[in-house]
Amino acid sequence: MNIAMIIYLLGSLMEVEAALMLFPAAIGLGYGEKSAYAFLVIAAAEALLGFLIIRKKPRKNTFFAREGFVTTALSWILLSAVGALPFYVTRQIPMYLDALFETVSGFTTTGASILNNVEALDKCMLFWRSFSHWIGGMGVLVFMMAILPLSGAGGQKLFLLRAESPGPSVDKLSPKIRITALWLYGIYVVLTILCFIFQLIGGMDAFSAICLSFGAAGTGGFGVLNSSFASYSPFCKWSCTVFMLLFGINFNVYYLLIMRRFKDAFKMEEVRWYLIIYFFAVFTILLNLYRYSHLFTEADVVDAFFSVSSIMTTTGYATKDFNLWPNYSRIILVIIMFSGACAGSTGGGIKISRLIILVKSVGKELKRMLQPRTVKHVFLDNKDVDHATIMNTLAYIVIYLMIFIISLLLVATDGYDTTTSFSAVAATFNNIGPGLNIVGPTGNYASFTWLSKIVLIFDMLAGRLEIYPLIFLMMPGSWKKVSLTRSSK
Repeated sequence: MNIAMIIYLLGSLMEVEAALMLFPAAIGLGYGEKSAYAFLVIAAAEALLGFLIIRKKPRKNTFFAREGFVTTALSWILLSAVGALPFYVTRQIPMYLDALFETVSGFTTTGASILNNVEALDKCMLFWRSFSHWIGGMGVLVFMMAILPLSGAGGQKLFLLRAESPGPSVDKLSPKIRITALWLYGIYVVLTILCFIFQLIGGMDAFSAICLSFGAAGTGGFGVLNSSFASYSPFCKWSCTVFMLLFGINFNVYYLLIMRRFKDAFKMEEVRWYLIIYFFAVFTILLNLYRYSHLFTEADVVDAFFSVSSIMTTTGYATKDFNLWPNYSRIILVIIMFSGACAGSTGGGIKISRLIILVKSVGKELKRMLQPRTVKHVFLDNKDVDHATIMNTLAYIVIYLMIFIISLLLVATDGYDTTTSFSAVAATFNNIGPGLNIVGPTGNYASFTWLSKIVLIFDMLAGRLEIYPLIFLMMPGSWKKVSLTRSSK
């Protein structure tokens, strides 16, 4: 374990977060808010500490998979622990655990909140909540690789990229990792700007437009109004619906389109199933709503398209309290909470690609049982999925279910109804935000005990980091010293 290199990277992260805190500070100073000075003081202290850490460069920059996982987990914990301080020191969130819950929810793009009155926060605090979505959406380590000339070979940096990026696997878009990171963030920035422009066209004020565009881009869900997205115009709702869907698509598609590799872009099986599931959910919900009311208005259509887009991409914005929908519609929303968006997107959940691999693997085994001597393969995008990827997917599902069950049992000790406890774990573990009943679109997580909040904080981090970084962080074997010349395989 190259601990010196890990500490150096954490120091670099502190420098980056300190710089990012200047943005909400500027917003607060512009509105004449005293809480803006908290950002300046905390940023200065963090920058100084980060500077002292990175002054001593590690003698060896060798970096393997386990260092990548451990660094990723520690980075997100550090980022959240410091990012919670402005809320706490200004007493806008009096308890540090609640401030940490809110901040972890922001950086992991979950959008679950402990606040009863969002509008009571200062503008700089509202901006920081939403900005944390945008920072966490693509990943802070990807951001660092894009802007900082980190030392180390490209293959070593790829461990960081793979440890932080969602999905079964991450491929380089270009031969150089930094160029890959620049491509990812370039696409991310352009789509965010377009989302912001469309919200302005829809009549949204500039502050709300930038905050909600950050949330849509990072598939977060923190709003600036207590009503979330319900108070905005139909145009804003439709445009946000589209952009949430776009941010839930694997970013490799956009890269292929830019490179004019249209055939490769349109044959991605995961994206096809992502859209099929989306439209199936929307139209069956509309039919279910019509069955119970015998009519539905234009607002019902908007709410159905928006809600499914928000839940499936794990964004969490709401235009309607779907707690009031019929049971079938609510069950559909719970199901797509688990499916999530595409791998390589800013969305959470299990990911469509994993579900495709899982279903095809089951089909392969059933065929093998009928024809034992026949060799069967699993294909995705006309490519043979190797055995290691299949086993990784199966292992992920098993660990996912184990964590979900343990979390559910611990949260259930609070004594809430089954729907509340189940959806609270599902909404945080899949980085969605709102669940059902007490934690629905009009509710929050404030009433949960300290134990449940810690469990849900862990779930949010585990969901965003795809479980493995946190698991390896807690494994004693990850910290054993081994020869730095060994193979990374």
